[in-house]
Amino acid sequence: MELRGRRVLICDCEETMPLDAGRLAKACQAVGATGEVELNSQLCRAQLGNFQRAILGRDPVLVACTQEAPLFTEIATEDNPAAEVGFVNIRERAGWSAEAKDATPKIAALLAEAAMDIEPGPAMTLVSHGVCLVYGTDERAFEAGRQLSSRLDVTVLLNRPGEIVPPRIMDVPIFQGTITQAKGHLGAFGITLNGYAPTTPSGRAALAFEAPRDNAFSECDLILDMSGRAPLFTAHEKRDGYLHVDPDDPVALQKAIYELADMVGEYEKPRYIRFDGDLCAHSRARKTGCTRCLDLCPASAIQPAGDVVAIDPHLCAGCGVCASVCPTGAATYQLPGGDSVFERLRTLLDAYRKAGGEAPVLLVHDTRHGEDLVALMARSGRGLPARVLPFALNEATQVGIDFLAMALAYGAAGICFLIDPRKRDDLAGLASQIGLAETAMEGLGHGGGRIQVLDHANPEEIEAALHALKRLAAPKAGNFLPMGGKRTRTMLAFRHLHDHAPRKPEVLPLPAGAPFGAVEIDTAGCTLCLACVGACPTGALADDPDRPWLGFKEEACIQCGLCRVTCPESAVTLDPRFNFTAAARDTVTVNQQQPFHCIRCGKPFGVEATIERIAEKLGGKHSMFAAQDQIERIMMCEDCRVSSQFEIADNPLQGAARPIPRTTDDDLREREIMREREKLRAEAASPGGKPNGGPRKS
Repeated sequence: MELRGRRVLICDCEETMPLDAGRLAKACQAVGATGEVELNSQLCRAQLGNFQRAILGRDPVLVACTQEAPLFTEIATEDNPAAEVGFVNIRERAGWSAEAKDATPKIAALLAEAAMDIEPGPAMTLVSHGVCLVYGTDERAFEAGRQLSSRLDVTVLLNRPGEIVPPRIMDVPIFQGTITQAKGHLGAFGITLNGYAPTTPSGRAALAFEAPRDNAFSECDLILDMSGRAPLFTAHEKRDGYLHVDPDDPVALQKAIYELADMVGEYEKPRYIRFDGDLCAHSRARKTGCTRCLDLCPASAIQPAGDVVAIDPHLCAGCGVCASVCPTGAATYQLPGGDSVFERLRTLLDAYRKAGGEAPVLLVHDTRHGEDLVALMARSGRGLPARVLPFALNEATQVGIDFLAMALAYGAAGICFLIDPRKRDDLAGLASQIGLAETAMEGLGHGGGRIQVLDHANPEEIEAALHALKRLAAPKAGNFLPMGGKRTRTMLAFRHLHDHAPRKPEVLPLPAGAPFGAVEIDTAGCTLCLACVGACPTGALADDPDRPWLGFKEEACIQCGLCRVTCPESAVTLDPRFNFTAAARDTVTVNQQQPFHCIRCGKPFGVEATIERIAEKLGGKHSMFAAQDQIERIMMCEDCRVSSQFEIADNPLQGAARPIPRTTDDDLREREIMREREKLRAEAASPGGKPNGGPRKS
C-alpha cells in the first residue's frame, strides 16, 4: 500500500491484533492511500524479506511497528544506507485494545499522520569536558568521587565536614566550603563559596584544612549534589548536568553516578523556543505589561531584558509553558519546527473522520511518561478506547489556546491531557488555557467539560477514566489550513466554532487575563495625550498625525494592560472578551476632539479641551502664569510661544544685541574707502598744497 509517497508495511504481530485487511484498505483509501493492504504476521522474523525488498525501492518506507525499530534500522543500514525508514506504533495505541475491532478508522488516521513530512526543530551544541564537582558532607562523597574519577576530572567539596578520617591515598582533591550561589548549565556551571579551603597533608586523625576564605569562585561542567541540603537551582530536575540526590538513598546515588560518568563530549540540545522580540509585550517606557512567561517559567530561563524578555536556551528545559501562555506568539515552541504540530493535528482528525470514525477524543501526552502508560494499558489492561486518538508531543504542557481551539474546530469531541504527576507544578499555564477554551465552548453553546487533565500515576486509573468518558457530539469539523501566527490560528478556529455554534453571540465575555478583548476609554477624562498609543505593543491603539484622534482595533488587542498603566489620567480599563463581529477587524474611533487654534497665528495644535483645561487650572494659580500674557502663551503654538517669550522686555534669557554680521564685500568696501582717504592725504601733503598739483595759497 502507498500512502503520501511512502510504502506502508503492516504487521498484525503474530495475529495478536484483529486486523481486517479489506476494511483497513478501504479506510486507508479514504485518506488517500492506493493499493491493497499486504498484511504480515511476522514482519520482523519469517517475513523479514518483505521489509528488505521494500527498502530497495525508491520510495520511503513506513513500518507499522516500533518495538522492532532497532532491528529494521540495522538491516536498512546494511542493505541500503540511503533508505528512508519511518515507524509508527499501531499495536499499543490501537490493535491491543478491548475495542480493537472498531479501531480501523484510528489505525488509518495514525498511518496518515505518520506518513507526513515533519520539519525538524533547531538545535544547539553543549560541550562537557568532564570537570565534575561532588558536593557532600562525609566519606560518601569520597566514594562517589572515586567511582567517577576514572571517567571524569573530579573535585570533592565538603560542606561543613565533621571529624572525618583522611583517606589513605588522596586520589581525588578535597576541599571544604559552602556553596552560596550557583548559576549556569551543563558545561558551564559557576559556583560561589564561603569558607573555602583546601586540605592540608598533615591531617592525622581527622581532615585538616587551611585558613578558609569567603566569596571564592569556581567553574565546572557537572555537579553531583549529595549534600542533603536544598537544591542549588529551582526546578533542579530540569537543569542538565546537575543531579541532586539523597545521600541516604544508595540506589538513587548509584544511578546518578552512572548517569554522570557518560556526560563527556558534545551534546545536541533542541532550541525549544523561538522568540520574536518585536511581538513581546513585556513592557514599554519602564511600565510593565505582560509577565505571563516570567511568572510561570520553572527553570528561571526567562529574564527581563529592557522592554522585552530574554530566553536563555542553555537553561530552557522545554516544558513549553511560555509558549502556551504567550498572548502574541512571541514565544513559539519549535520541537518539531514550524507548524508541524498543527498540520499533524489537522491530518489526524481529518483522516479519522474520512475513515469513518466519529466523536474522536484527542489524548495529548509526552513521548516518555505518556507513551509508557499507553503501552502498560495495552499490555496489562483494556488498552485505549477505539475513539481515543493518541497525540504525542515533546511536552503536553507546550500547547496553548490556539492548539485547543484548532483541535475542537477540526472536529475533536474532547481533549484529554495525560500528565506526569511529577510535573503537576508546570500545569498553571495549561490550566489557564483550558479555562479559556472551556469558557468559549460553553458560551457558544457547544457545552463545557470537553477538556480534562489526567495526572494519575496508576495506569489502571487512567484506563478507567478514558473508558468512562462521556460521549459528546463533536463540533462540525473544519478543514482550513493552520495559517498565520498564534492569534490568527486561534481566531480562525473560534470563528469556525462560532459559525457552527448552537448560540452565536456577537460578543463573548472571557475571564480576566484572557488575551482577547477591548479597551474602554473614559472620554471625559481622556486628554488625548496619546501615551497609550506609544505604549501599545501590537498597534491596537492608533492615532492620526493630522488631528486629535484615538482609534482602536480590537482584533489586535492582547489585554496586556500597558495602555492602562501608562495612561496619566487613569482613563483606560480592560474588557476581556471575544468579538465575532466585523467591527473587531476594523479600527474604530474611541475618542476625538477639535484641535486648538493658536491665538497668534491661527495654526491648529494640541487638543482644544486640554489647552482650555490647562489654562483654567494654571491661570492666576501659579506664579509663572499670574499675568495675562503668560496665560496667553499657553494658547500659542510652539513657534509663537518662543517668539512671544523673546519679545518681552524682562526676558531673563535675553542677551546683548547681536553684532551686525560682516561679509567679504564689507571688507573690500572698507579697504576701498581707506585707499581713497590715503590718496587724499597724500595729495594734500604734496608741494603747492593744492589737489591736482595746483599752486598753494599763502
